[in-house]
Amino acid sequence: MTAPVRVLICDDQALIRTGFTTIIDAQPDLEVVGECGDGRAAVELAARVHPDVVVMDVRMPVLDGIEATRLLAGAGVAQPVKVLVVTTFNLDEYVYEALRAGASGFLLKDAPPVQLLNGIRTVATGAALLAPEVTRQLVGRYATRIRPAEGTPDDPALTPRELEVLRLIADGMSNGEIAATLVISQETVKTYVSRILAKLGLRDRVQAVVYAYRRGLVT
Repeated sequence: MTAPVRVLICDDQALIRTGFTTIIDAQPDLEVVGECGDGRAAVELAARVHPDVVVMDVRMPVLDGIEATRLLAGAGVAQPVKVLVVTTFNLDEYVYEALRAGASGFLLKDAPPVQLLNGIRTVATGAALLAPEVTRQLVGRYATRIRPAEGTPDDPALTPRELEVLRLIADGMSNGEIAATLVISQETVKTYVSRILAKLGLRDRVQAVVYAYRRGLVT
């Protein structure tokens, strides 16, 4: 049997933590390995219990969820942890900052339990939780902020075809749509996507979209 996905819950409200724990532990393929009430505690606890996914609130004392996510999953972290941000605040700014910090997904706390559970499973597999078109709309809104300074070097080791695939990912296309556009198979697209993520040190398509906008690859 496959080992359960190990989940760490970080929220400053004890009732929320208890509710999430009850829902998650009822699933045979998921297991809560720890819970805490602020971002700093989440970073410290994650180093001890090694979760597969951290369910992270945004507004918390000591260290907020965005900064905690950056410490757990951001660029340069030696052993990044997948983070699913779950908050009551449906603000584009929070979504944008969470993704920039390294989060792999974003949910609202009023989402039904099945959506939370599926979100954890999705993020645990290394996939992005946000649909490509949603990601493009979100990141595009903040494109002027994350475009590179003049003189940014070319992307490391990406072939022209990989750059083309990356641009199509950032344009909100699914693997099937990319395959149809480039007249190649979906398996070939999956191979290109895997290579792009590996070469750029990215975990999922959400981060690939953010990267593409940051490097000025998308207009």
